[in-house]
Amino acid sequence: MKYVLLFVGTMEDQKRFENLPPEQLAAGMKAAEQWFEEYSRSGKIVGGEQLKGPETATTVRFSEGRAIVTDGPFIESKEIIGGFAVVQVKDLDEALEMAKAWPAGPVEVWPAVER
Repeated sequence: MKYVLLFVGTMEDQKRFENLPPEQLAAGMKAAEQWFEEYSRSGKIVGGEQLKGPETATTVRFSEGRAIVTDGPFIESKEIIGGFAVVQVKDLDEALEMAKAWPAGPVEVWPAVER
């Protein structure tokens, strides 16, 4: 089964992350890289990316049949998405085990529609 793991946090989490001392930032990034390496080697991660900060996002909304483009990531959300991984695993339990091993905060686990 295919799942998308969304690595989420709040704006406050993002600010704390951006203001970490360099050695703590490096240690956190190393832990995340190791997580990705471990699961990529095992063939469970089939895609994914780290996303740039929320200030770089653009939102497209629709009103009366017209697209409205605005700066910012928010579609009425208190959390931001820092990145994602697309994983191919046998079941939800395996996807949850991967999410529990993530070293850097909350993870949403979404089943993907497989075609």
